[in-house]
Formats: sequence, structure tokens, C-alpha cells
Amino acid sequence: MSPNGRILTTHVGSLPRPDDVVEQVFKVDNGEAVDPAEYDRVIGGAVADRVRHQADAGVDLVSDGEMSKIGYATYIRHRLSGFELGDVPRATPADLDAYPSFRDRLAKAGVTAKYKRPICRGPILYEHREPLERDLAHLRAAVDAADVTGGFMNAPSPGVIALFQPNEFYGTLDEYLDALADAMKVEYEGIVNAGFQLQIDAPDLAMGRHIMYRDQPDEVFVEATARHVAAINRALADVPGDQVRLHVCWGNYEGPHHLDIPVEAIMDHVLEAKPSTILFEAANPRHAHEWTAWRDAAIPDDKILAPGVISSTSNYIEHPELIAQRIQTFAAIVGPERVVAGTDCGFGTWSGFGPIDPTICWAKLASLSEGAALASSRLF
Repeated sequence: MSPNGRILTTHVGSLPRPDDVVEQVFKVDNGEAVDPAEYDRVIGGAVADRVRHQADAGVDLVSDGEMSKIGYATYIRHRLSGFELGDVPRATPADLDAYPSFRDRLAKAGVTAKYKRPICRGPILYEHREPLERDLAHLRAAVDAADVTGGFMNAPSPGVIALFQPNEFYGTLDEYLDALADAMKVEYEGIVNAGFQLQIDAPDLAMGRHIMYRDQPDEVFVEATARHVAAINRALADVPGDQVRLHVCWGNYEGPHHLDIPVEAIMDHVLEAKPSTILFEAANPRHAHEWTAWRDAAIPDDKILAPGVISSTSNYIEHPELIAQRIQTFAAIVGPERVVAGTDCGFGTWSGFGPIDPTICWAKLASLSEGAALASSRLF
């Protein structure tokens, strides 16, 4: 809920990494030797710097920017057992395959993310907790030193891990999802017990339609979405819903997106997820109109909406008046006390990759804060 009669601001989590962070993260992912003290200095310094930038931009609920992570879902191979690197074709989103000249242009320009492909080939357990503890310590130090309302930390949903990491060990997808849920329960609870909000990144609930389920009809995907939500809820069995945020996404890339499943098709299942706060795309040209679906939905009273009111794939800096109008639209649906101003997705989904110039990232977040203040002056 928004305290002190104003709209709080946040974002989806990932932020542009400095070059020295990218170097360290890729060394770790490639299995190269790193000096532990230097790694800790670089990552910790970057987290402190990114939190300061967020605070300077007026962001209320801040993150570590996912500085230590190669990618929001594939980093888990360094924490969970059961994964090996292998040569498995990466699924291209169906909307890009529909326009191969554009898809190939993206690949040729080198603007697609680069990461190693983990494959599940053994039993999954949460085996290495040390990286999580380092991340929590870095975020705690940075938040304590900044003038912000609070902090959150990202972790992937069981379903999006399954989307990016193929399964060659478990007999069924259900068994795979359950094993992932039981393992990620450790990370989810660790984040909340450290005093931060947990954000579960779950693009599998939307983007999965044109990747993991691209050859299936809509009804099959919608049915699967219920199973993916059940895995999230299984992992959150011992975590209060008001300590958790859920991010739903159709893919953080500039592309046609003409095959994105409408939010109303998955709405009921998304609202069945335990997290109280829901972050979703509402600014880009493919989903800005869907405020009407949220208006018409039966949204439970304990849910907080955090619509994306600025884009994460365009270097346009949204005007504060537009941001205020978007916030007011959702405030009219659930009341201003149940709206947080957010972003469509992250600004650095993969380490070393992202369409937004870092300096423009901070300007966009500053405009977000200005727009939220403008909306607050009208709503409270």
C-alpha cells in the first residue's frame, strides 16, 4: 500500500551493468578463475552505485540491479545442483520467426543476449547458498546507506527456469516444476527472511506462449499457466503473500509481439498466484490498451497493481504527464492506495546486453518519479 498519501515508484529489477561487472560475471559463468576479494569489491561497489542512482532518481523501492547475475533465470545453475552445460538449440520467439529478415538483422547486429545453455541432467537441490548470501549482504549495505523506502530482490519462477533450461532428467514437466519449486523455496525464503521484498520473475506466464508453448493452441497454454502458478504457490507455501511481488512479461525485446497472448486470457490464473503485488507491461504499444482488461477483471482486494508506466525497450524518455495519466488510469480501477508506478521490464535483463543507454535509464526513472509525484498531487 502507498504510505503518506503518495504513489510509490519502483522498477522490475535489472539495471545496466558497468563494464567491470560484466567482465567479472562472464568470468564466473565461463568457469574462469576470479579473485574473490576483487569480485566482491566490484559487485558490491556496483550495487552501492546502482542503489544510489535509483535513490537520486527518486525511486522508492530499489533493487541490486541483478549485478551478480549473468541473466535473470540462467544464473541459477551456479546455485542449484543438477544442471550441466550442453548444446541445445535455443527457442526463438515465434513472433521473430514470423519476420525472419528482422530476426536475422537482430542476430547480425549482435544485439541478442549471449549466455551458456544449462540443461537439467540430474536431481535438483539448492546446493550453493553462498552467492545468495553475498547478494543479500551487498543489497543490505546499499539500502542502509540510501534514503529509500525499501528494497527488493529478484528470483526466477520455477516455470521460467524450465523455459530456459531444458529437462533431460525428470520424467514429466510436472515433476520438473515441482523439483524446481522445492529448490527455489530456499532462495525465496532467504530473501524475505533477510528483510527484503521478494520479486518472482515469471515471463513463463505470458512469454512462454510464443516460446515454450509456441506449437500449441491458446487453451493448452492457458491450462499450463495454471500449473506454472501452482509451482509458484508451492514454493511460497511458507512466505506471506504481502512480502512478494510477481512480474508477468511477454518478453523484454523490441519485436513484433503480434503473437503475444492477451492478458485477459491468463488473468484469472495470474490473480490466483500468492504474491500480493503484480508487475506487468502496460506502457509498450502492444499492451498499453490492456488497462481495460484490468478494469473488467475481478481483482482481489489484497492485490496491488504495479503497471509498467514507462517502457524498457525504448530510449524515449516518457513525459511525466503521460506517466501521471497512466497511473491515474489504474488508480481509478483499484484506488490509488493499491497502485505502485513501475516499468514494463528490466533495463539490463542479460549482463552486457540491453537496448537502453545507462544514462537514459536514470533519466527515465527520474521522469517516472516526477510523473508519480504529479499523479499523487491529483489523487490524494
